[in-house]
Amino acid sequence: QVQLVESGGGLVQAGGSLRLSCAASGGTFSRYVMGWFRQAPGKEREFVAAVSWSGGSTYYADSVRGRFTISRDSAKNTVYLQMNSLKPEDTAVYYCAAKPIKKYDYWGQGTQVTVSS
Repeated sequence: QVQLVESGGGLVQAGGSLRLSCAASGGTFSRYVMGWFRQAPGKEREFVAAVSWSGGSTYYADSVRGRFTISRDSAKNTVYLQMNSLKPEDTAVYYCAAKPIKKYDYWGQGTQVTVSS
């Protein structure tokens, strides 16, 4: 069974930066598309970013493109989300997810990111 554990969340002022990490175990990490999602209070969970199994292709939501960077280190079975120029509207619980084939089957427990104005 694949397990995903996020870390790196916290409280930061607007304009600041955070780097989230997601450590994977129990599966074939190098074969999965990895993604980050977030859910703000009272809102549905939304896509943030994804990276292909090779790391060669990345995808971003329009709201974070140019500010966030997703990357992966297959040697460490870890995916990262570097978040710069953070805004109060980025406040949410951030989730890491793994997609073996067609959909995201595995999810982490989430890490809270709070951006103060």
